[in-house]
Amino acid sequence: MLHEKAVCVVGKRTDQLIFVRGQPEAFDIVGRLRLWVGHKYLSRRLLDDRACDAALERILRALGREAYDPVALTDRLLPVLDAADEHIIIERRFEPEYYRKFVTSMITQFDVEAKGFEIQAESASPEGILTFSELAGSVPAEDLFGNEVLPENREMVVFEPRFKYGDQDFGMGSAGEVRGNSCRMEEKDGNYIFYKTVRATKLEDKILTILKKIGLEFIHGKMAMPKTQAFEWMGIHEDYLKENKIQLRQKARADGKLYHIGQAQISIEINENIDWFDVQAMIKFGVYLVPFAKIRKLIISGKTEFELPNGEIAVIPSSWFVNYSELFNFIEERSAEQLVLRKHHLAFARELQNGELIKLNLSLKLERLRNFDAINDYEVPASFEGSLRPYQHAGYNWLRFLNEYQFGGCLADDMGLGKTVQTLALLAHEKEENPGFASLLVMPTSLIYNWELEARKFTPDLKILVYSGTQRIKDPWKFRGYDVVLTSYGIVRLDIDILKEFYFNYVILDESQAIKNPTSNIALAVNKLKSKRRLILTGTPVENGTMDLWSQNKDKASRLHAMIKPFILRRLKSQVAKDLPEKLTNVKYSDMTEAQEKVYEEVKSYYREKIIGELDGMGRGSQQFMLLRGLTQLRQIANHPKLVRDDYEGESGKLEDITYMLQETISEDHKVLVFSQFVRHLSIVREFLDREGIPYAYLDGSTKDRQGQVEKFQTDPDVKVFLISLKAGGVGLNLTKAEYVFLLDPWWNPAVEAQAIDRAHRIGQENKVIIYKFITRGSVEEKIMALQDRKLALAGELISNEESFMKSLDNEDIRALLD
Repeated sequence: MLHEKAVCVVGKRTDQLIFVRGQPEAFDIVGRLRLWVGHKYLSRRLLDDRACDAALERILRALGREAYDPVALTDRLLPVLDAADEHIIIERRFEPEYYRKFVTSMITQFDVEAKGFEIQAESASPEGILTFSELAGSVPAEDLFGNEVLPENREMVVFEPRFKYGDQDFGMGSAGEVRGNSCRMEEKDGNYIFYKTVRATKLEDKILTILKKIGLEFIHGKMAMPKTQAFEWMGIHEDYLKENKIQLRQKARADGKLYHIGQAQISIEINENIDWFDVQAMIKFGVYLVPFAKIRKLIISGKTEFELPNGEIAVIPSSWFVNYSELFNFIEERSAEQLVLRKHHLAFARELQNGELIKLNLSLKLERLRNFDAINDYEVPASFEGSLRPYQHAGYNWLRFLNEYQFGGCLADDMGLGKTVQTLALLAHEKEENPGFASLLVMPTSLIYNWELEARKFTPDLKILVYSGTQRIKDPWKFRGYDVVLTSYGIVRLDIDILKEFYFNYVILDESQAIKNPTSNIALAVNKLKSKRRLILTGTPVENGTMDLWSQNKDKASRLHAMIKPFILRRLKSQVAKDLPEKLTNVKYSDMTEAQEKVYEEVKSYYREKIIGELDGMGRGSQQFMLLRGLTQLRQIANHPKLVRDDYEGESGKLEDITYMLQETISEDHKVLVFSQFVRHLSIVREFLDREGIPYAYLDGSTKDRQGQVEKFQTDPDVKVFLISLKAGGVGLNLTKAEYVFLLDPWWNPAVEAQAIDRAHRIGQENKVIIYKFITRGSVEEKIMALQDRKLALAGELISNEESFMKSLDNEDIRALLD
């Protein structure tokens, strides 16, 4: 019995399909469909052509384009069969379509018993094929991969596993989808043969497991991967796929070209030279050697593909971008044949060596750099007049260490810790070891005079040239006769075509944040300067705070720290407090602006005529009154002309320096007391703080809530500035949080000035204090300081106020002040 042969089981129903082909009696009958459902036999017969047409049409419409299980098939065909009398008769002219569309579909999905035609079942082991193609940019990722969303504008490759049976291959299909068989039909002389391929799903699963072991897991029968990563993956696993008889097959690109498949090789060797490292590299794609310079340019520009001589397209491995991008950016092309790496990239090269990415050949001397913490102790040059504090001597040792290995560096000590004196000690050594080689010091214009004074004080043997002003001689060969050339950033920008012609021993940048924007004109100019070594000085190596640099990514922070460790030395004031005196005083000289100097000269000329012209005939009392008035106005103008002229619209050189140093101190997270004898001067500084949104405390003689202002400064971490009138602050304030003191203008007697400061902040209770005295160069302030030193040596503490100071002046002193 036919129904006893179970073919497909769905639930508890057993279904069998039987197709019969014959030629009954007088009718032009082609075929008869019989459907056995359970124990019920259905057979319908239709004799006229019109009914035959309609029946076939209904069958094909019932099937549609879908694949059915037996239950679904029964549900669709029963109404068709019920509409007929006994059989569905297929007219001969519909025979090809009937077999092609209906019978082929049934044979593919079910076990079929055929009468009048032949079915040949083919079963074999599948051959694994892994196809890959570029993901079309116009196809949204989710259309192909369900819930997987791919980044926009990213080149992707799609992998698809296929299974080959003879000359047919099949896809994996979507998750949960039944992997169906296949059937093809051949017709010869009116006879039909159906070749059915039965898929070996267990063997297909083994192939999928092999692919899963090497990282491919398929969603809806496909998997996407970034292009560079995909080709690197294929290069790495190509042999593994061959061993497991899985063929890689690619679809041609839109331009008809094929991709190169194979493992790319890179070999980089770095050898030490005198002033740099020589770089030798070999890159190979298959049998082709590729010029290193070409790959370097592609990686730097972010391009991933290039054409090989055989016309194939090679894709640069993604790991090369990760591992070598930084190195390729650091490498310089001296010529078509010479690639070099600067020696200060040693730590980075060593890191690549540790990761087995390059081969690094170093001398024993450079190998010592592994023990960077053990720096030699060098003697300070005999020509250096003065003594270095312990941390300053350590800084000098570090500078000598860099010098010995021909490295540059960044000395980034806190403000006031003596970067200038450490640098001068190094330059004194250079004069002894390499006489006749000039070094260039570049700084803001306002610092040139300070450097000149410090050099005269500590290194009087150094021959100093100040290359500044409109009268400068624009001849680089003139530098040959000097040890140190002092100039400003502005002059470097203007005279770079002259300065770049001279090869300096050192180029040293003070306040180097001036070149923080690498595309600025001054930064571009400075980079054109030629020198054997380079050094930068700054109190703020990272202006937004070092946490911004270190906190972003711990792994990268660790790498960065290792790379820069030998080349940056930064000591905070708190770290060297034990080496500091209770009070450390620095004098900061400022230059007047042109407008400020014009006002100053007008007022000075007026009082010089008034006083010096009648000096011998003027009574002592009148003379002192007129002199005090004139000196006071000149001191005020040296601060800011607005102190005497409300309509003044120009700038003040001293104010520019004060505000700059205030910002630097705040950025280093220090608290500062700002003293002035002139309340109007404090008001001008106050206006600046208000404009910049910098919180502060304020105290002058009119302040009612004195203690409230003190507590604000002492307890609020955001309040780092306390503006104080010198007289108002001289009475019993407890300001132990201050680390810096700015004296905006000198008092008549430094001893009284110091006493007022001592009473104000209780030096020594919590913090050691660095004091800055701001003096306008070429003004009466500078002359008063010189007189103070001489008078105090003679009179000691007898000079305690303006009156006693005036009484101590003779006619020669007065002429000197007003000169």
